[in-house]
Amino acid sequence: MLAVPYVDLLGHPSYHEIVGAGEPLMLLHGGYCSIEHLRPLGDALADTYRVHAPERVGHGRTADRDGPFSYAAGLEETVAYLDAVGLASAHVVGFSDGAILGLLLALEHPGRVRSLVSISGNVDTDAFVSDEEAAHTMTAEASAQLDREYADLSPDGPEHGEVVVAKLTQMWLTEPRITPEVLATITAPTLVMAGDHDMVRPDHTLLIAQSIPGAQLAIVPGAGHLVAHDRPTLVGLTVREFLDAHRG
Repeated sequence: MLAVPYVDLLGHPSYHEIVGAGEPLMLLHGGYCSIEHLRPLGDALADTYRVHAPERVGHGRTADRDGPFSYAAGLEETVAYLDAVGLASAHVVGFSDGAILGLLLALEHPGRVRSLVSISGNVDTDAFVSDEEAAHTMTAEASAQLDREYADLSPDGPEHGEVVVAKLTQMWLTEPRITPEVLATITAPTLVMAGDHDMVRPDHTLLIAQSIPGAQLAIVPGAGHLVAHDRPTLVGLTVREFLDAHRG
């Protein structure tokens, strides 16, 4: 476990944890999530990898700050984290918003991504199932757990959760905008993963995988949007097999 859990990123104290030993691996959590969602996956990989798990502004134990959220700001924060902990490059495993940031990192800073696992990500705003179908992509229990985690962890207090959700929703309505032609320039070995009843449409996940040269596709059975939560053992085995194939 990390001795100093906060690191200064762009003048803002940000929480992170580092565990394990081996080639560096960075976990990027989803929107309105913390590293707790990916902790079982990180712990499972820590026997082979040095796992870095930062929490972005307004998430987990990192306080919010004034202004809207954007993927550009999240990418800047992610690059600043790599710089702050002295990582020239790392394997990257991102979920949802974290998957989008992983794709952007591979696009805009290709030398910093050794391999990429994109879990339940999307590349445009027209990527989702209908509202009726979306009700089945995440259980009420899982949704309530995210609310509890925010309330328990956020230094801004539980009442600030509404502010974070509003900022996230505004971002999700307008971003991201990554075309298949742009995805085709990614050079990092990539695994694209989603649940078989994810809120991201299956054809959209397939489009991402087909657009990235050489990308692998894994559709996880019996899983909604919170893939790593729904099928932790299967996701762990699949991610490990992919990462191990691309260790230096």
